[in-house]
Amino acid sequence: MNTPTLTTDRLVLRPIRRDDLDASTAIWADAEFGRYVGTHDRHSMWHNLAANIGAWELEGAGSWSVVERATGALVGRAGLWYEPGWPGIELVWFIGRPWWGRGYAPEAARASGTWAFANHDVNRLVAIPHRDNQQSIRVAEKLGMTFERYETLHETDSAIYTITRVEWAARTRTGD
Repeated sequence: MNTPTLTTDRLVLRPIRRDDLDASTAIWADAEFGRYVGTHDRHSMWHNLAANIGAWELEGAGSWSVVERATGALVGRAGLWYEPGWPGIELVWFIGRPWWGRGYAPEAARASGTWAFANHDVNRLVAIPHRDNQQSIRVAEKLGMTFERYETLHETDSAIYTITRVEWAARTRTGD
């Protein structure tokens, strides 16, 4: 499958590339960044990137590298995740700590969600932050997602947030 490229006002969501390895490793090696999502060294980051690239082929959806348009810097990864047994197609956002507080996570997630609803026959999307990750919970709420339940996934205490296609469309029309 050809991974599309999405563009927002400030970001480009483009296919993950081999040359993203070092910048991605720098983001994911940061202990504060990884508090709720885990950290990666260069070796495990390569496997992580490979898995995300493979998700496009296996599921027809995956993550993009998030690049700041103004600088060309790789600032993180965002997109979609789905695996067997998962509660639904998940909106994911992982923005490196140097770029926190700029609104990049909801901006990238909005582009990803809009693409998901336009290209997949699903009635809802989910977000699955760690139940204590208040920053990610705030992003889910900014997207209009509502708390559904707590669940343990991959041995992680997670909060499941959801938004329906109808709710997403209403927020998109109003510019939220």
